[in-house]
Amino acid sequence: MPANKVTLVAVDDDPDLLTLVSSALGAQDDVELVTALDPVEGLETIRRRRPPIVLVDLMMPGMSGMELLERVVEIDPSADVILMTAHYSTESAVEAIRKGACDYLNKPFTREQLRDRMAPLIAEARQRRRAQDLDGQMLAECLFQGIVGRSPAMLEVFARVRRVAPYFRTVLVTGATGTGKELVAHAIHKLSPAARGPFVVCNCAAIPENLVESELFGHMRGAFTSATSDKAGLFEAAHGGTLFLDEIGEMPLAAQAKLLRAVERQEVQRVGSTVTRKLDVRIVCATNRNLQREVELRNFREDLYYRIAMVEIRLPSLSERREDLPLLVRHFVDRFARQYGKPVEGLTRRAEAAVQRAPWLGNVRELENVIGYSCMMTDSRRIDTADLPAGFGGGAVTSGEVSMMSLDEMERLHAHRVLGAVGGDKVRAAEVLGVSRATLYRLIGPKAGG
Repeated sequence: MPANKVTLVAVDDDPDLLTLVSSALGAQDDVELVTALDPVEGLETIRRRRPPIVLVDLMMPGMSGMELLERVVEIDPSADVILMTAHYSTESAVEAIRKGACDYLNKPFTREQLRDRMAPLIAEARQRRRAQDLDGQMLAECLFQGIVGRSPAMLEVFARVRRVAPYFRTVLVTGATGTGKELVAHAIHKLSPAARGPFVVCNCAAIPENLVESELFGHMRGAFTSATSDKAGLFEAAHGGTLFLDEIGEMPLAAQAKLLRAVERQEVQRVGSTVTRKLDVRIVCATNRNLQREVELRNFREDLYYRIAMVEIRLPSLSERREDLPLLVRHFVDRFARQYGKPVEGLTRRAEAAVQRAPWLGNVRELENVIGYSCMMTDSRRIDTADLPAGFGGGAVTSGEVSMMSLDEMERLHAHRVLGAVGGDKVRAAEVLGVSRATLYRLIGPKAGG
């Protein structure tokens, strides 16, 4: 079918009515009309062709139009279904609309009346297709090193990354959980002179306090009970490249002093060794904490803070870049459709409205999880509200209440919401949130995390 044509399927057991529909709509250059006398055959055609517009007779033998309507909505909630009947009643019209019909046509009608009623639906279907094509083109144009964004806030982030990457030795990336700090770290690395070298990731919150020094700097055989062989640390593994220290704010104070020495001198000393090793390592640190506040509370070393924060790149929350939502949704739909091998093209208008209304306390990671889940659940070309996760939208908290919350309160609310959604499983909740269990315990508070 030519790309500019809109497919329309008409199902009616009256051949004269289908002839009228064909004469009214079939000759239009922008419409491909498919007709069926049998509702079962029509349903199979709809299942196979996935048309954006369907005309259905209400009274048919074998399967009523109301039943066919329900089946069509199950197949594709985004389809515009118009019921045709010579037996109009307010009750049946209300029932049809409630079950997903978008319009109700009384028989008999003329060719001109049918054209007039169908013209706006055909135009809208054509516009949706054009918008989808434009979204695809815009998505390609709005990708920066794998990061999606066209909002002023993200364009400023991209500009800072470009300016910093060629020269940096240390960079601090800050932002709430789920804003994409590791993606930015990757981008800085790829645009730096160290791009040919390794990119090594260290989740500081995931390392037991007594093993931090060994993990970062390595150890010699016999340095402690379980040290059965020599081992290089993450700093050595990152030699010639970039070391990404994620959740740097979770690092114990005792380890911070040794980290400062390694960063300043570009050398490490393995546990149990007297020999220092010179290295060439660029360092990107990331945190969702306010490190200046942590310095005031004496939870983070002031000298280390000023050493790693020579350049700071702050990532906006999703609520600060809502104009990026449609592009991010398209990006994740495309990715998960490929991953699952499903012909998912986007969201229905109802689902789009729900996505726009959501507060997105978990930021881009929460959006990614929601779209991934929904792509898995849907059997249609478009994700509908029924495919979205249960409780989607933030529970009983109103948008006004959310807008007056601090970032810490929003993070805590979202952590509790995810914890409830996974039945209190803290390991699973930490995985969904993309944080360590230590960070999860901090977010949900001592009583819930104990």
